[in-house]
Amino acid sequence: MTTPAPDGSGRALPLAGLRVANFGWVWAGPVVGQTLGFLGAEVLKIESRARVDLLRMLPPFAGGVRDPDRSLSNHAGWAGNGSVTLNLKTPEARDLALRLVAVCDVVVENFGPGAMTALGLDYAALCQVRPGLVMLSMPAAGLNGPLQSVRTYGLSLSSLTGLDSITGYAGGPPVPFENAFADPFNGIMGAFAVLAALAGRERTGQGQHIDFSQQEAVMQMVGPAFMDYFLNNRVAGPRGNRHPLDAAAPHGVFPCAGEDRWISIAVASDREWQALRGAMGDPPWAASGELAGLAGRLRHLDSLHEQLAAWTRNFDDYELAGRLQQQGIAAAPVLNVGDLLRDPHYRARGTFIEVQHPLGFQETIYGAYVKCSRTEPVVEPGPRMGRDNERVFRELLGLGAADYQRLIEARVIW
Repeated sequence: MTTPAPDGSGRALPLAGLRVANFGWVWAGPVVGQTLGFLGAEVLKIESRARVDLLRMLPPFAGGVRDPDRSLSNHAGWAGNGSVTLNLKTPEARDLALRLVAVCDVVVENFGPGAMTALGLDYAALCQVRPGLVMLSMPAAGLNGPLQSVRTYGLSLSSLTGLDSITGYAGGPPVPFENAFADPFNGIMGAFAVLAALAGRERTGQGQHIDFSQQEAVMQMVGPAFMDYFLNNRVAGPRGNRHPLDAAAPHGVFPCAGEDRWISIAVASDREWQALRGAMGDPPWAASGELAGLAGRLRHLDSLHEQLAAWTRNFDDYELAGRLQQQGIAAAPVLNVGDLLRDPHYRARGTFIEVQHPLGFQETIYGAYVKCSRTEPVVEPGPRMGRDNERVFRELLGLGAADYQRLIEARVIW
């Protein structure tokens, strides 16, 4: 398959001609496909009405109609994936899956360990039909070890990796992450692992099975706490918005004018503190010699944050952030979802785009977060279930019309 550039230059996207069988589900697996799809790969998400993917059941639904094909979350999270429907509980569907893998370069799955083996679709079996295959497996904690059978979702991964132990108000109990950020995080990192394996195959001619532990990938987020424990024997706990290693003060989120408007400010050096004093008009409380150095600011951090909050609440968050940035101070408005969609930077970069869904409604989805200088991807919303069935089974795999219809009626292709 060749994916031409939209500008008509004829330059193919980097992964044009690559085909991916994506058994991944919910969010992490589809994001792997999304990322590879943005780079030009043909990605075929394998799913079934026998077990409708959870992401298809998430609201909101277009027009308020609860339908797996109308989930806006699905359309955003699965952009870049196609869809074929195979009921893998049936032997004939598993045979078709093997035939599909035989004409693919990459397989992606994020089931628990043993699930693909139980289906007869483990790496050894797949290599029998497709030598040189690159397969990405994304179990929660890896394919071996005491936790190999643990089942998680994005939210529980933040507990398993220690992240929840360091989030929350200072001195208080852990407050878990609200969003399953581990899913897209692992999806993008998983796509990078696939690219590395493909580069290896270019050199050696050999594929490989990638054991991608989502737990170990997310655990990189607690790196500073690891170092603090090994070097200083300190066990990290919730610190609110304070710097995790006390390397900056002030360091927090402060109120601004308006309802629920905030700004983040981080001062990492004495020079930046002097710049902040100047921006505030050098008020008497900030002139104290105790605050001149980092150690003193840390000793008085609570009162320092109170005084700073009393000043920031008089300003617009965007305006104040721009003003502080001009002074070399790390500051940014705390954007809500509505802000993200209106933000001029995101709009200029096409971070979110308006698309027409084939079912007839307009919606906003993610634009391509991988941007190449020579080509531009075509971004379409996540597909309706079985969108590619006829093309894949009739044209690619060569099923006759009668066989194809029989398998639909038998709920094999379903």
